[in-house]
Parts: sequence; C-alpha cells; structure tokens
Amino acid sequence: MKKAIVIGGTAGIGFELSKILLTNNYKVCITGIENALIEDLQNSGRKNLEAKYLDCLNNDTSEKIKQIIQKLGGLDLLILSAGIGNLNKNLGFPAENKANKLNVLAFTEIADFGYRFFEKQGFGHFAAITSLSGLFGSRIAPAYHAAKSYQITYLAGLRQKARRARLSGKSVYVTDLRPGFVETKMTKGKKMFWAATAKKAAKQIFQSIKIKKEVAYVTSRWLIIAIIIKALPNWLLVKL
Repeated sequence: MKKAIVIGGTAGIGFELSKILLTNNYKVCITGIENALIEDLQNSGRKNLEAKYLDCLNNDTSEKIKQIIQKLGGLDLLILSAGIGNLNKNLGFPAENKANKLNVLAFTEIADFGYRFFEKQGFGHFAAITSLSGLFGSRIAPAYHAAKSYQITYLAGLRQKARRARLSGKSVYVTDLRPGFVETKMTKGKKMFWAATAKKAAKQIFQSIKIKKEVAYVTSRWLIIAIIIKALPNWLLVKL
C-alpha cells in the first residue's frame, strides 16, 4: 500500500483529493490547522486515514513531516495544498507578509524537504497546488500572484533536478498543479466563471499525479487561458 501526506488536506481540494487517494489504495495523512476538523477526522473511523495538526508557519514543519512519515511507515507521495490569498484592500504589508510567510517561505521549506527526501530515498512524487494566477500580476492581490509565480518557477527548478535524478536511475517526480477558479472556502462569495467544484478539481489533479504529469491546468480548459495570457503584450497586461 502506498503512503501519502496531504498538507492542507482538511478542506477544499486537499480534502477531496485525500478521499480519492483512500479509494485508490493509499494510506493517507491529512494535515491542517483547524483542531475541530482534525478531531472529527481522527474519530471518523475511516480506514487508512490519519489526521494531524500542522501549522506550516512554525519553525518545526520539516521535523513534524518526518514524524508523520515514520508513523505512516514511509512516503510515496507528498501533496502541498496549503495556501492563503488576500485581496489587497489597502491592508498593506502586515497582511501581505503573513501570506508570503505561508505561500513563499513555508512553501520553500516543504518543497525542498519533499524533493530532498525523495531523491535520497530514490523514489517518490512531490506535487504542489499553485495557481493560474502565477502567470500574471494583479493590482487586487499583488502578493498572492507574485507568490504563485515564485512557486511555479521554484517547481520548474525541482523538475529539472528530478529529470537528472531519473537519468541516474531514481524514480523522482515533481508536478505543478495550476487551478483556475475552484469553489472553495477561500473563494466563497466571489463571482467566478468556469468555476469547478473542489471534487471535480481533485479528480483531475489525481489523474495528473497518476500519469506523473509535470504541469497540469485544473480544470484542463484553463490551459486555453494560460496560452492567451502568455501571448498578451505587457501594455495590455497592465490594463487588466
């Protein structure tokens, strides 16, 4: 039986993805910061499911993940689904910096830990949920878009490392999952087009992980928008 950790898996896409993993012969540990949800999951009686409190903003994240791996008895798949976004309504640096601590600093720690663990082990798959937002800037949420751009570029570097690792006989993979609009707690109340349910997004994400896709847009039709965005000249992008 394969083992997986879903960081940020107590709600939304992460939770739906965890349920899919359980039905596909995975032993899964979900992490989150809402104690009530974690307690409910621990008492749910679901077979092969663990739930642990993990605040990625703390300094001991890597150590906590190591402890989870030991309890699972190994690790084949690490999914990072934790993130935060703020519409910058003059909230200024404090709010933006709090988001960056999770979306940039914590992301880097977890991604670096995950890749190094799998490379040393000789096999494994690290997948992170980034965003289509990383392809362009935004006056409404500048830090969020910038952080997602950082994540996309960082994962590109890890994919290069993974390809070299595979040339040396290791089976290490990295997947960048880029959702468009998804109906989650974070997007509740927002007007969105082409919005997918978390369940539908999770299904496509699982398929992308299963075939070890390097970059996947979720849902797949957002690839069309991505191509258009990349083709837009700067003078037009700044008017968005």
